[in-house]
Amino acid sequence: MTDAKNVLGENLEFCCGSPITGFYRNGRCETGAMDMGVHVVCAEVTEEFLIFSKSRGNDLMTPAPQYSFPGLKPGDRWCLCASRWQEALDAGVAPPIVLSATHEKALEYVSLDELKQHALNLS
Repeated sequence: MTDAKNVLGENLEFCCGSPITGFYRNGRCETGAMDMGVHVVCAEVTEEFLIFSKSRGNDLMTPAPQYSFPGLKPGDRWCLCASRWQEALDAGVAPPIVLSATHEKALEYVSLDELKQHALNLS
């Protein structure tokens, strides 16, 4: 998985280690055959997105200690499912993303232009 690429065609960068994110819980939005949700969009979650996600049946705010999941709060970075981010985009509540840490697989769900419109300015 070390040769994974981001949506810009460069090496995939680290998304977040606190809380530790990624399907493989390695801080990177890497994906593979077992990742049925395609957790590839590195987002900085907002309160609006967290409420939206909970309304769709995925409560990311409530801690789940049995999975070592602390629960997310606004400002946390998390590898989101590409389809959920697209759904949030359609609903007008897509959280900002980190392009360099968003896996190229996201481009199968959403355009690079749409991703760029929601990119965090990290300079």
